[in-house]
Amino acid sequence: MARQNLFRSADAVLSGELGFSGTQVVALFALKSEEGCQLKDLGRALQLKNSAVTGLVARMEENGLIIRGQCALDARAGALHLSPKGADVLRAALPLLDSLNTQLQAGFSEAELAVVARFLLHASRLRFQQDI
Repeated sequence: MARQNLFRSADAVLSGELGFSGTQVVALFALKSEEGCQLKDLGRALQLKNSAVTGLVARMEENGLIIRGQCALDARAGALHLSPKGADVLRAALPLLDSLNTQLQAGFSEAELAVVARFLLHASRLRFQQDI
């Protein structure tokens, strides 16, 4: 419930201020760090299925946020690049994300935030084992 509330609330702010969904903004950050990546790489970074990535990329291209090119390593594959408009949206998103993070951290000490960060890192790496 908490995760869903955070995503929904952040999406409302990003959509309202930038005109693009939170998923599209997160995808722009992923593309910035992996400029020229393929669809499968973006899907892996966003933890989305291929069909979801295909639709997301189509919307982002239609919105002028990205440019599809040819992959330098594999001529059969496409490469995704930020467009100038996509780079502008990223710059505009930074202060919004800073504000969201400030709101999220309000009321917690640095020590409490460190424990939360340690717990989330642990949870992200955990693979449950079936009792034998």
